[in-house]
Amino acid sequence: MRVYAKTDIGKAREMNQDFYYVSQVNENMALCILADGMGGYKGGEIASSLATNSSKEYIEENFDKIEHSDEEIMNLIKSAMDYANIAVYKKAKANEELEQMGTTLEICIIYNNKAYIGHIGDSRIYRIRKNIIRRITTDHSYVEKLVKDGTITREEAFYHPKKNMLMKALGCNESIEPDILVKEFLENDIMLMCSDGLTNMLTEEAIYDIVQEQPETACENLVKRANENGGYDNISVILIKNHISAKIKEVT
Repeated sequence: MRVYAKTDIGKAREMNQDFYYVSQVNENMALCILADGMGGYKGGEIASSLATNSSKEYIEENFDKIEHSDEEIMNLIKSAMDYANIAVYKKAKANEELEQMGTTLEICIIYNNKAYIGHIGDSRIYRIRKNIIRRITTDHSYVEKLVKDGTITREEAFYHPKKNMLMKALGCNESIEPDILVKEFLENDIMLMCSDGLTNMLTEEAIYDIVQEQPETACENLVKRANENGGYDNISVILIKNHISAKIKEVT
């Protein structure tokens, strides 16, 4: 297994409100977390880092205490997201300047050739297998609801003026209902985690082409292309390729 990651402020923002964490916890496991914060003042930056660090600490503290069945690992991710939600929610309530803050949160635990995923918001996780890119997560957004209702097409959603309006986020309410799922992660599969600063600038076809051309440099090339296309938001990408030997590379 190899893990690559990169974050970039983009071309239009004054600060980077994305945050990520990647780690090989042991020989059979990698933990990857990505968050895209929102809120005035420094709210988005605080929310994304607090959510990432809180969920990371919860998982690393409790992973060895559970049975490593699908159900137990999925429950662990849900508990970690609940823990992070309370941390962000309490922080926001304690400071008026942070009252509107919140964040997306993507958690991916790779364990024994499976990907255990927690998701809330409109950051995304894709799986690339052979010649197919498939979105694993469903955006918790107003535009995604319009697509599901048949009001607009997927192509129209890409250019919709309200495509960034979230229906769910972490830290905005006392409780959350994230999506928790498990997927096979086979040899040569690729998991791609990203904030909407990437997917608002590149189509899924463009993302696939860049990843397939050179997975080892894909994070850097994806960020570069997103910036070339406008870079209107912060951009964060984590790429996990299922190789035998585990390695982590952060691109500077």
